[in-house]
Amino acid sequence: MVINKSEFLTSAVKRDQYPEEDLPEVAFIGRSNVGKSSIINSLTNRRGLARVSNTPGRTRLANFFVINDEIYLVDLPGYGYAKVSKKEKENLGKINEEYFSSRANLNKVVLLVDSRHKPNQDDVIMYEYIRHFGIPCLVVGTKLDKLKRNEVKRNEKMIRETLGMIPEDQIILYSSLTRENRDKVLEAVFSDLTIEQEL
Repeated sequence: MVINKSEFLTSAVKRDQYPEEDLPEVAFIGRSNVGKSSIINSLTNRRGLARVSNTPGRTRLANFFVINDEIYLVDLPGYGYAKVSKKEKENLGKINEEYFSSRANLNKVVLLVDSRHKPNQDDVIMYEYIRHFGIPCLVVGTKLDKLKRNEVKRNEKMIRETLGMIPEDQIILYSSLTRENRDKVLEAVFSDLTIEQEL
């Protein structure tokens, strides 16, 4: 699977700022320190496509990217960052809620969790929230390179049980650094979207 082209399109905080073209869409969301920008850059082979910061919680908008001129990839604001104000947390929550409740062409959500740790309550709530809207959800455990080989299956089981995933629900552990399982993630994210050319 090859991503030949990836470009930033626009940022939005509300519905009337979303792109109007009706392309299939996949959204990425996760805790503020989960490595969301790094995984987007790694999957698209574009180091600077999504802004990477040493300070968690820098994504404050819904950022839209176009993949191969045929799919929207959306980088949603992260959640759970303790150093933002209560009002700002509410504003970020509203951005995500409006997006999930109004985006008809949203085909899938990729929920990112840190594969090293048990998902926290924010992760569980977000997973249940996505399922509430009936949106297919792929769980990707980031920072696979930080795990020992004998921890991989154990941590995958821990994530499944904590989120309440059923056997049919898919989870893939991935490393943005080594790109281990990159093809698996690309296949799971994009293969069932309606596109004319190969990704």
